[in-house]
Amino acid sequence: MYRHPYPGVPGRFLEGLLNARGLARLRHALLSRLPFPVLQSDVADVVYVTWMVDARAAQALLPAGLRVWERDGRAPLTVLTYRHGHFGPALAGRLRRLFPSPLQSNWRLYLDGPLPLAAPPHTVWFLENMMDSGPYVAATRLFSDIMRTHRPAHFTHGRAGAGYTTRIEPGAGSAPALAYTVAPSALPVLPPAFADAFGSWDAAVALLACQDAALGWAGRLGKLVLSHIDLPIPLDAVEPLVPAGPVACSLLDALPADGEPLCFRVPRVPFRVLSERVINTPGGPA
Repeated sequence: MYRHPYPGVPGRFLEGLLNARGLARLRHALLSRLPFPVLQSDVADVVYVTWMVDARAAQALLPAGLRVWERDGRAPLTVLTYRHGHFGPALAGRLRRLFPSPLQSNWRLYLDGPLPLAAPPHTVWFLENMMDSGPYVAATRLFSDIMRTHRPAHFTHGRAGAGYTTRIEPGAGSAPALAYTVAPSALPVLPPAFADAFGSWDAAVALLACQDAALGWAGRLGKLVLSHIDLPIPLDAVEPLVPAGPVACSLLDALPADGEPLCFRVPRVPFRVLSERVINTPGGPA
């Protein structure tokens, strides 16, 4: 459920609008048979922060029939945060430069087979999405079933010396909290929990960064949603990072982590949302 970060009448009005089940079902009935408008963005400064968390706790967040990717009782949880580059419909062509470039933070788990029909092997499970733009939050909640986006009271993401700092503060809203500073690393080094699970840096990055689709739960519809994406990340473009101080993530209260996070950055990558479809599968998150 969406909860606005600032109290007051406007916030309560938005909560009612963006949480309305009837509106979501009406929109789905009207638009589900139309072609999906491919969305495009030139994203920059994509910082990945990943923990190996308790796999049982992670599995409890998935609907029946899905299985979290895990090794020896631990599963990767990734928070990736970035700045969009004129996020809008690809059909806009050069006019897309008129669209804003909001910040976004996407939190996900990784899925193992078997997957629902039409889901490719490299599919993630969307846990949380945050954006710093009220209009984009409203648009994603009104016109998308998989993007259950939250708006924090405070959201910053950018350079801090040679590294990067990210802060997400929910205020009175429904967004989770996040705070970290990361610095460049001379060599790509795997923390012990990741070395045990993946064996090599390239194997870890290949799983954590390279996806073809995402699944999520549309609570207003009571169904799974599948979205195909295009995110071509060459492994040689990935820059290793290390935490430069304490790392705080509110989701770790429910998903205990094993050791330090694995961090890296992708400087730039073109990003497209290719499709979104509701899957008529029973069940839902626990």
